[in-house]
Amino acid sequence: MAQQFKDQGGAAASDPSWLRRRIVSRVMSRLSTPETLLERRARAEKERVDDGRPHCVEYFHQVDDGYSHLIAQRLQQFALRYDVSVKSHLVGPPKGKNVAEPDLLSRLSRYDSYHIAHGYGLTFPHHPDAPDPKLVTLATAILANQHDEHFLSLVEPIGRALWNADKPALERLAAAHGHVDGGQVDDVLERGNARRAALKHYSGAMLYYEGEWYWGIDRLYQLELRLVALGLDKDPEKPLLAPRPTVESGVLRDDGSLRLEVYASLRSPYTAVIFDKAVQLARDTGVTLDVRPVLPMVMRGVPATREKGMYIFMDAAREARSQGVPYGKFFDPIGNPARRCYSLYPWAKSQGKDSELISSFLRHAFVLGVNTNNNRGLRKVVEAAGLNWREAKQHLGTDGWQEILERNRQAMYESGLWGVPSFRLLDCQGKTLLALWGQDRLWVIAETIREQLLLRAESANE
Repeated sequence: MAQQFKDQGGAAASDPSWLRRRIVSRVMSRLSTPETLLERRARAEKERVDDGRPHCVEYFHQVDDGYSHLIAQRLQQFALRYDVSVKSHLVGPPKGKNVAEPDLLSRLSRYDSYHIAHGYGLTFPHHPDAPDPKLVTLATAILANQHDEHFLSLVEPIGRALWNADKPALERLAAAHGHVDGGQVDDVLERGNARRAALKHYSGAMLYYEGEWYWGIDRLYQLELRLVALGLDKDPEKPLLAPRPTVESGVLRDDGSLRLEVYASLRSPYTAVIFDKAVQLARDTGVTLDVRPVLPMVMRGVPATREKGMYIFMDAAREARSQGVPYGKFFDPIGNPARRCYSLYPWAKSQGKDSELISSFLRHAFVLGVNTNNNRGLRKVVEAAGLNWREAKQHLGTDGWQEILERNRQAMYESGLWGVPSFRLLDCQGKTLLALWGQDRLWVIAETIREQLLLRAESANE
């Protein structure tokens, strides 16, 4: 295997899937361009007008999901602000190949929601444990009895009572607004799940408008911008309901005692979007950066559906554009290309160029569309990282990287995370201050760094 990695000069000879990889890469690159997105939206609007359909946003609510409760706190305001109707559906949790770690995901939805709520002007209680199943059943039964405007007005107070374990409040809501029995609840959930599947998605807290999905409070701004462009904002002088929080490093600098671990994958679109910003945050704040690569999920044997893959890639393209990050000319590095680069990682780290190697690989695979499955492409990656290609070839295909990546994966799981990009911030004693998953969580990491440095400065001045 090492010799194959070392001598590989042409992709087609060593990788039978090369042609398929090339075709898929070209298709995905085309689909993610701004021009294609605008064309797709224009077609969707034309079809809507031709069909005589009003502007309608569909919302999919999962009662025991923290992210659903966050977006529920803005739904009524959203319906009043924009000239659209909102049709709500109750759904169950994602299942099957669309969710790798259901127990971890449920726990993370509560932990994550608690840490991000304030950034959107929302609230979510500290909730380590899942909500009481009996209260979940009652909350679901009440919402299953509501339609349209009633659903929008009740989903937030019902969620608030559930997440605060306020059984009397839920019982008062049930008495005032009615609820359905278990069989009817199952029917409502089945219809919601079926509608979600028909529209090709799998998760709760999702908003859908004319061919595109928007995940919860984190992507509400994307939907708002689309509706604004259509002239549907009734109050355009006001700021968006849920603007994306910004990454701010602040003026104080650390002495390196704080450590920021960045868990990255060479095949992750979201990692490609945020990796350089995470590296820059560490530089700007003075925290010690520890880049910890892991194998892509698919290469770890974690299955992925076409629907999930399409959503991730298209959503990453929207997120990159919103942050002014180059993205979209894609050549899939799954499998052999990623392994070849990972085999160079220990050597690059010994040269102090580990983050440069990963950054360069992501840029070539997701921005420049370079085939990294041959020596010509990988040489471009290596040299752009400031490393010597002749020396790199001596390390290409060597072992040892597998154990490093596996230790990183285990550390990531121990933090309650399993996907990338993930971030873990540790104090000077190595204690975890915060561990979060997602390219849209770097602002929380930056905020926590600022808070830690401010506390330290205040303590020093006492």
